[in-house]
Amino acid sequence: MKNKIIFNISFTGIMIALGLILPFLTGQIPEIGAMLCPMHIPVFICGLICGWKYGLIAGFLTPVLRSVTFGMPPLYPTAVSMSFELATYGFISGLLFQIFKKLKFKYVLNIYITLIISMLLGRVVWGIVRYIISIFDGSNLFNMKIFVSGAFISAWPGILLQLILIPSLIFILVKTKLLNEIND
Repeated sequence: MKNKIIFNISFTGIMIALGLILPFLTGQIPEIGAMLCPMHIPVFICGLICGWKYGLIAGFLTPVLRSVTFGMPPLYPTAVSMSFELATYGFISGLLFQIFKKLKFKYVLNIYITLIISMLLGRVVWGIVRYIISIFDGSNLFNMKIFVSGAFISAWPGILLQLILIPSLIFILVKTKLLNEIND
């Protein structure tokens, strides 16, 4: 039990660090970063491997730490709304993966269903937070068209990348025995 906690804390720290570093691969071009969503990948992996508590923490901290440390994304409103979105990803992916595992879902099916539901709910949370922020800052500029565009249309390359990369990485970690079991 103690070793599992130490592993989860350490792995969460590594995933947060990866979430801080991965956006540099997009060349600091915001349009590419918005399309590929590089901070999302380590948060999903953390939720799947360490569980909902650690995924929630990694998701909430990563955008804010990146904003404070590197100035990108801008803290308000981007990093704030991303924190709630990524926290939802980490929370839902960890929770659903465990639930579906107990229900004896096939391993690959479990990962894909978990990712898809997590992605949808995280984007809805992002939209709600952005809408609330737009009301409080008086801009009232956030609407359904902006939500659909930001959450799905411009992010489709990142969604596709996540649906290919995350299950592959989890599968490799388990197959090579670098990770014996996920979320005991």
